[in-house]
Amino acid sequence: MYRFLLTPRWWGINVFAVLAIPFCIFMGSWQLSRFEDRVDTHRQQEDRSARAKTAAARPLDRLLPVDKVTSGRQASARGHYDAEHQLLVPDRTLKDKHGERQGFYVLTLLRTDHGKALPVVRGWLPGDAGTKADTAKVPAPPKGEVTVTGALQASENQGTDGVQAGGGLPRGQLGMISAASLVNIVPYDVYDAWITLTDPQAPLHPVPPAAAEGSGLDLKAFQNLGYTGEWFVFAGFVVFMWFRLFRRESEAAKDAALGLLPGTDEPADELADEPSDETADEPADGTADEPGKATDVAAGRGA
Repeated sequence: MYRFLLTPRWWGINVFAVLAIPFCIFMGSWQLSRFEDRVDTHRQQEDRSARAKTAAARPLDRLLPVDKVTSGRQASARGHYDAEHQLLVPDRTLKDKHGERQGFYVLTLLRTDHGKALPVVRGWLPGDAGTKADTAKVPAPPKGEVTVTGALQASENQGTDGVQAGGGLPRGQLGMISAASLVNIVPYDVYDAWITLTDPQAPLHPVPPAAAEGSGLDLKAFQNLGYTGEWFVFAGFVVFMWFRLFRRESEAAKDAALGLLPGTDEPADELADEPSDETADEPADGTADEPGKATDVAAGRGA
């Protein structure tokens, strides 16, 4: 009954199923592990952020380059502010007890003793960076040599929230906090990192550090979870289709064994025994209404 499983067609179906099911399960498990790694990294980042708030600040050079471990750590640097190149970063949202508020960052470059400049976000102010009434509230940076302490952050990129990478901003504004964006604005080298001050001047509000890229439960993390479900669904679909084809073929084999023709419920031998329409119309004595025989009979009678 199941000899159809040995046909070339079913050999191909079986080989495909045997290879496809483990592959789908492997890919689903891999996507699930990616999601679990992001969850673990997110928890570790939260723990590091909590410890960083109370940990002692370390010199900036010891924490570079910025990675998932050093992002959010308290860093310190010494130098003097370059007030001539103070920049405003527009359209930045601050989440606090009052909810989400729209405003702008105040960024000032710190010329360190090593010659490079460190972008320092001194704080956040509500309002529009293009309005004089709002920008007039920006306090002047401290003069002379200062030591700044804040949370270390990696340079922003086009995927960072709030970034305006298209350009076209007025003079004195910056769309993305990165060394690549500042290289054509200031005449000196800039660190490929920045810090946000923990205790800014009034009326500035502190900017909370952002989680390192790839360490939070962002859209990509939930995409991994969605792909996990898709691969397991694919594996289940392969199993379902195999059993469906197997059931159809086995039923067809049973029908063939009983002599049932496709589309009928009667055995093929019973159908063969039934008289055809032409046979049923013939006379019982076996004579046929043929024109030639009828003429011969009429001629005999006339004679």
